[in-house]
Amino acid sequence: MIPWTLLDTAPIPGSEGELRLKRRGAEFSITLGNIELMNSRLSGSEEALATLSCERIQARPQPRVLIGGLGMGFTLRAALTVLGAKARVVVAELLPAVVAWARGPMAEVFGASLTDSRVSIEEGDVGRLIRSGRSTYDAILLDVDNGPEGLTREANDKLYDIEGLRAAREALRGGGVLAVWSSGPDRNFTSRLRKAGFRVDEVKVRANGQRGGARHVIWIATRLDSTPQMQQKASPN
Repeated sequence: MIPWTLLDTAPIPGSEGELRLKRRGAEFSITLGNIELMNSRLSGSEEALATLSCERIQARPQPRVLIGGLGMGFTLRAALTVLGAKARVVVAELLPAVVAWARGPMAEVFGASLTDSRVSIEEGDVGRLIRSGRSTYDAILLDVDNGPEGLTREANDKLYDIEGLRAAREALRGGGVLAVWSSGPDRNFTSRLRKAGFRVDEVKVRANGQRGGARHVIWIATRLDSTPQMQQKASPN
Protein backbone atom coordinates (compact mmCIF):
# COMPACT_ATOMS: atom_id res chain seq x y z
CA MET A 1 0.00 0.00 0.00
CA ILE A 2 1.21 3.50 -0.81
CA PRO A 3 2.16 5.33 2.43
CA TRP A 4 0.71 8.69 3.40
CA THR A 5 2.86 11.75 2.78
CA LEU A 6 2.45 14.79 5.04
CA LEU A 7 2.18 17.86 2.79
CA ASP A 8 1.55 20.66 5.28
CA THR A 9 0.25 21.60 8.71
CA ALA A 10 -1.80 24.58 9.91
CA PRO A 11 -2.31 25.73 13.52
CA ILE A 12 -5.93 26.37 14.50
CA PRO A 13 -6.54 29.82 16.05
CA GLY A 14 -7.80 29.58 19.63
CA SER A 15 -6.76 25.95 19.90
CA GLU A 16 -3.67 23.90 20.63
CA GLY A 17 -4.44 21.59 17.72
CA GLU A 18 -3.34 21.72 14.13
CA LEU A 19 -4.72 20.48 10.84
CA ARG A 20 -2.60 18.17 8.74
CA LEU A 21 -2.89 17.74 4.99
CA LYS A 22 -1.75 14.32 3.77
CA ARG A 23 -1.66 12.65 0.37
CA ARG A 24 -1.55 9.03 -0.74
CA GLY A 25 -1.51 8.68 -4.52
CA ALA A 26 -4.59 10.61 -5.74
CA GLU A 27 -6.22 10.54 -2.27
CA PHE A 28 -6.10 13.48 0.16
CA SER A 29 -6.86 13.53 3.87
CA ILE A 30 -7.19 16.38 6.37
CA THR A 31 -6.78 15.35 9.99
CA LEU A 32 -6.85 16.90 13.43
CA GLY A 33 -4.03 15.00 15.06
CA ASN A 34 -4.95 11.38 14.39
CA ILE A 35 -8.65 12.16 13.80
CA GLU A 36 -9.58 12.29 10.12
CA LEU A 37 -11.94 15.19 9.45
CA MET A 38 -12.31 14.72 5.70
CA ASN A 39 -11.11 12.54 2.88
CA SER A 40 -11.24 13.20 -0.85
CA ARG A 41 -12.80 9.75 -1.43
CA LEU A 42 -15.73 10.41 0.94
CA SER A 43 -17.88 13.28 -0.28
CA GLY A 44 -21.49 12.10 -0.07
CA SER A 45 -22.68 13.78 3.12
CA GLU A 46 -20.91 17.08 2.38
CA GLU A 47 -22.55 17.16 -1.05
CA ALA A 48 -25.92 16.36 0.54
CA LEU A 49 -25.48 19.36 2.84
CA ALA A 50 -25.58 21.61 -0.22
CA THR A 51 -28.07 19.68 -2.31
CA LEU A 52 -30.72 19.31 0.40
CA SER A 53 -30.61 23.00 1.28
CA CYS A 54 -30.00 24.66 -2.09
CA GLU A 55 -32.81 22.74 -3.79
CA ARG A 56 -35.18 24.54 -1.41
CA ILE A 57 -34.06 28.01 -2.51
CA GLN A 58 -32.98 27.49 -6.12
CA ALA A 59 -36.21 29.00 -7.49
CA ARG A 60 -35.45 32.36 -5.88
CA PRO A 61 -34.39 34.97 -8.46
CA GLN A 62 -30.93 35.74 -7.02
CA PRO A 63 -30.23 33.30 -4.19
CA ARG A 64 -27.38 34.21 -1.86
CA VAL A 65 -25.66 31.43 0.04
CA LEU A 66 -23.10 31.47 2.84
CA ILE A 67 -20.96 28.37 3.33
CA GLY A 68 -19.02 28.03 6.57
CA GLY A 69 -15.92 25.94 5.95
CA LEU A 70 -14.17 25.36 2.62
CA GLY A 71 -12.86 21.88 3.46
CA MET A 72 -12.23 19.96 0.25
CA GLY A 73 -14.84 21.91 -1.67
CA PHE A 74 -17.48 19.17 -1.90
CA THR A 75 -20.24 21.38 -0.48
CA LEU A 76 -19.24 24.31 -2.69
CA ARG A 77 -19.24 22.30 -5.90
CA ALA A 78 -22.58 20.68 -5.09
CA ALA A 79 -24.13 24.08 -4.37
CA LEU A 80 -22.89 25.46 -7.69
CA THR A 81 -24.42 22.49 -9.50
CA VAL A 82 -27.86 23.18 -8.02
CA LEU A 83 -27.86 26.98 -8.17
CA GLY A 84 -28.36 29.07 -11.29
CA ALA A 85 -26.21 31.69 -12.97
CA LYS A 86 -27.51 34.57 -10.83
CA ALA A 87 -26.67 32.94 -7.50
CA ARG A 88 -23.92 34.26 -5.27
CA VAL A 89 -21.98 31.99 -2.93
CA VAL A 90 -19.74 33.29 -0.14
CA VAL A 91 -17.38 30.76 1.44
CA ALA A 92 -15.94 31.66 4.85
CA GLU A 93 -12.76 29.82 5.77
CA LEU A 94 -10.96 30.59 9.01
CA LEU A 95 -7.58 29.12 8.05
CA PRO A 96 -5.69 30.76 5.16
CA ALA A 97 -3.72 27.53 4.80
CA VAL A 98 -6.88 25.62 3.81
CA VAL A 99 -7.51 28.13 1.02
CA ALA A 100 -3.87 27.78 -0.05
CA TRP A 101 -4.22 23.98 -0.10
CA ALA A 102 -7.31 24.32 -2.30
CA ARG A 103 -5.44 26.46 -4.79
CA GLY A 104 -2.23 24.46 -4.54
CA PRO A 105 -1.85 20.72 -3.89
CA MET A 106 -5.61 20.03 -3.99
CA ALA A 107 -6.35 22.12 -7.09
CA GLU A 108 -7.31 18.97 -9.00
CA VAL A 109 -9.95 18.19 -6.38
CA PHE A 110 -11.49 21.66 -6.55
CA GLY A 111 -11.51 21.93 -10.33
CA ALA A 112 -12.94 25.26 -11.54
CA SER A 113 -15.08 25.93 -8.46
CA LEU A 114 -12.82 28.61 -6.96
CA THR A 115 -12.70 30.61 -10.21
CA ASP A 116 -16.47 30.43 -10.75
CA SER A 117 -17.79 33.99 -11.09
CA ARG A 118 -20.54 33.23 -8.57
CA VAL A 119 -18.04 32.46 -5.79
CA SER A 120 -16.17 34.69 -3.36
CA ILE A 121 -13.85 33.46 -0.61
CA GLU A 122 -13.69 35.25 2.75
CA GLU A 123 -10.75 34.30 4.94
CA GLY A 124 -12.19 34.70 8.42
CA ASP A 125 -14.73 33.52 10.97
CA VAL A 126 -18.12 32.59 9.51
CA GLY A 127 -19.68 33.70 12.79
CA ARG A 128 -18.63 37.28 12.06
CA LEU A 129 -20.36 37.20 8.67
CA ILE A 130 -23.49 35.75 10.24
CA ARG A 131 -23.63 38.38 12.97
CA SER A 132 -23.02 41.24 10.52
CA GLY A 133 -25.74 40.15 8.13
CA ARG A 134 -29.44 40.82 8.61
CA SER A 135 -31.85 39.25 6.11
CA THR A 136 -28.84 38.79 3.85
CA TYR A 137 -28.77 35.09 2.94
CA ASP A 138 -31.24 32.59 1.54
CA ALA A 139 -29.19 29.69 2.93
CA ILE A 140 -26.40 29.27 5.46
CA LEU A 141 -24.50 25.98 5.32
CA LEU A 142 -22.25 25.11 8.26
CA ASP A 143 -19.57 22.44 8.17
CA VAL A 144 -16.85 23.96 10.32
CA ASP A 145 -16.49 21.20 12.89
CA ASN A 146 -17.51 17.61 13.64
CA GLY A 147 -20.97 18.74 14.69
CA PRO A 148 -22.77 21.12 17.06
CA GLU A 149 -20.05 20.73 19.67
CA GLY A 150 -16.69 22.21 18.76
CA LEU A 151 -14.02 19.56 18.24
CA THR A 152 -11.44 21.49 16.27
CA ARG A 153 -12.04 24.81 18.05
CA GLU A 154 -14.06 25.63 21.19
CA ALA A 155 -15.09 29.01 19.76
CA ASN A 156 -17.19 27.11 17.21
CA ASP A 157 -19.61 26.31 20.04
CA LYS A 158 -20.88 29.88 19.74
CA LEU A 159 -22.30 29.06 16.31
CA TYR A 160 -24.49 26.35 17.79
CA ASP A 161 -25.70 27.79 21.09
CA ILE A 162 -29.07 29.51 21.27
CA GLU A 163 -27.65 32.98 20.65
CA GLY A 164 -25.64 31.78 17.68
CA LEU A 165 -28.69 30.12 16.17
CA ARG A 166 -30.79 33.24 16.68
CA ALA A 167 -28.08 35.25 14.92
CA ALA A 168 -28.24 32.81 12.00
CA ARG A 169 -32.01 33.18 11.88
CA GLU A 170 -31.68 36.97 11.72
CA ALA A 171 -29.10 36.66 8.92
CA LEU A 172 -31.56 34.65 6.80
CA ARG A 173 -34.27 36.03 4.59
CA GLY A 174 -37.85 34.87 5.13
CA GLY A 175 -38.14 31.12 4.65
CA GLY A 176 -34.37 30.81 4.40
CA VAL A 177 -32.52 27.64 5.34
CA LEU A 178 -29.83 26.92 7.93
CA ALA A 179 -28.14 23.58 7.19
CA VAL A 180 -25.71 22.00 9.63
CA TRP A 181 -23.50 18.92 9.08
CA SER A 182 -22.64 16.56 11.91
CA SER A 183 -20.88 13.24 12.31
CA GLY A 184 -23.74 12.06 14.54
CA PRO A 185 -27.14 12.92 16.10
CA ASP A 186 -27.70 15.48 18.86
CA ARG A 187 -31.21 15.78 20.35
CA ASN A 188 -30.33 18.89 22.32
CA PHE A 189 -29.28 20.66 19.14
CA THR A 190 -32.57 19.82 17.45
CA SER A 191 -34.38 21.33 20.43
CA ARG A 192 -32.24 24.49 20.33
CA LEU A 193 -32.99 24.98 16.64
CA ARG A 194 -36.72 24.91 17.35
CA LYS A 195 -36.37 27.31 20.26
CA ALA A 196 -34.42 29.68 18.02
CA GLY A 197 -37.31 29.90 15.55
CA PHE A 198 -36.74 27.15 12.98
CA ARG A 199 -38.78 24.30 11.58
CA VAL A 200 -36.40 21.35 11.69
CA ASP A 201 -35.83 18.31 9.49
CA GLU A 202 -33.12 15.90 10.63
CA VAL A 203 -31.76 13.88 7.71
CA LYS A 204 -29.44 10.88 7.99
CA VAL A 205 -27.00 10.46 5.11
CA ARG A 206 -24.08 8.19 4.24
CA ALA A 207 -20.53 9.48 4.14
CA ASN A 208 -20.15 8.24 0.58
CA GLY A 209 -23.71 8.67 -0.64
CA GLN A 210 -25.38 5.62 -2.18
CA ARG A 211 -22.13 3.67 -1.90
CA GLY A 212 -22.47 3.58 1.89
CA GLY A 213 -20.00 4.59 4.56
CA ALA A 214 -20.54 6.02 8.03
CA ARG A 215 -23.91 7.54 8.93
CA HIS A 216 -23.88 11.31 9.29
CA VAL A 217 -26.61 13.80 10.16
CA ILE A 218 -27.71 17.00 8.44
CA TRP A 219 -30.15 19.41 10.03
CA ILE A 220 -32.24 21.38 7.54
CA ALA A 221 -33.71 24.23 9.59
CA THR A 222 -36.15 26.59 7.87
CA ARG A 223 -36.59 30.10 9.24
CA LEU A 224 -40.07 30.65 10.66
CA ASP A 225 -41.74 34.05 10.46
CA SER A 226 -41.72 34.30 14.24
CA THR A 227 -39.87 32.66 17.11
CA PRO A 228 -41.69 30.61 19.77
CA GLN A 229 -41.16 33.51 22.20
CA MET A 230 -42.84 35.93 19.80
CA GLN A 231 -45.73 33.51 19.30
CA GLN A 232 -46.26 33.23 23.05
CA LYS A 233 -46.36 37.04 23.43
CA ALA A 234 -48.92 37.25 20.63
CA SER A 235 -51.19 34.61 22.20
CA PRO A 236 -54.15 35.92 24.24
CA ASN A 237 -54.14 35.34 27.98
